[in-house]
Amino acid sequence: MPEPQPPEHPTSARDYPLEYIAQHIGEERRKVSVLGEVRELVFGAQDGLVSTLAVVATVAGASTDNLAVLVAGFASAMAGIFSMAIGEYMGSKSQAEIEGGHLEREWEEVQQRPFESEAEVAYLFMQEGMDSEVAWETAAVIARYPESLLATMVAKELGLSSDDQADAAGSPLQGAVVMGASFAGGAAVPILPFLFTEGLQALALATLFTGLVLFAIGVVKSRWTARFWLWSGLEILALAAVAGIAGYLFGGVLPDLLGYAGVV
Repeated sequence: MPEPQPPEHPTSARDYPLEYIAQHIGEERRKVSVLGEVRELVFGAQDGLVSTLAVVATVAGASTDNLAVLVAGFASAMAGIFSMAIGEYMGSKSQAEIEGGHLEREWEEVQQRPFESEAEVAYLFMQEGMDSEVAWETAAVIARYPESLLATMVAKELGLSSDDQADAAGSPLQGAVVMGASFAGGAAVPILPFLFTEGLQALALATLFTGLVLFAIGVVKSRWTARFWLWSGLEILALAAVAGIAGYLFGGVLPDLLGYAGVV
C-alpha cells in the first residue's frame, strides 16, 4: 500500500489527507523518542570515557603497577555502570510519577471545574497574542471535548503531554539499560590499552583512543544540533583532555601530599 502523500498545491488545511497527517505526526514523535535515547547514549558513553580515563590517569601517575591501574579502572567502570543505570532509572521513574500526578490533578480539574479550565485555556491563548474574543471562542470549542481540554491545558500550562503517563511505562528501565550499556562501552576504551601494554605507552594509547572516540561522539552529536561538526567534536575532546591531564597530575602530586612518595 503506497504511503499517503501531501497535496502538490494545497489551498487549505483540508486538502491534506488525514492519513498523511497521522503518518507525519507519528514520524515526528518517533524522532523525539530517538533523540531521548541519543541523549542517554551520548551522556553515558561520554561520562564512561572521561571518568574512567581520569581514574586510570590518576593511578598511572601515582604508580607504575599496571595491575593497580587495571583494578582501579575496572572498579571505577563497574561503580559507574551501576550508579548511572540506577540514577537514570530512579530519575526517569520519579519524573514519570511526578508528571502522572500533575496529569491526574489536571484531569480532576477538567471534570470538576470545567469552566475554570476553559478560562485558563483562554487566558493562555491571550498570553500568546491571540485576540481576547477569539481566545474565548476557541477555548469554548475545545472545552466541549474534555480530553482535548486536558491536552491543551497540560501542554500550555505545564509543558507536558497528556500521553506522557501512558508512554512512560517502559522508559525508566529502557533508559537505565541504555545508560548503563553506553557507560560500559565508553569505560572499556581507556582500560583496554593497559591489558596489552603498560606505563606511559598504555596511558598515551588510552588517551588517544579516548580522544578519538569522544571526537567521533561530538561529530555524531552535531547531526541533531545546529553546531558545526568540528567544533562539536573539539569541545568534547577538550573536556576529556582537561580530565586526563588533571588526573595524571593529581596522581603524581597526591602521593607526596599524603606522605607516600615513591609509590611503585
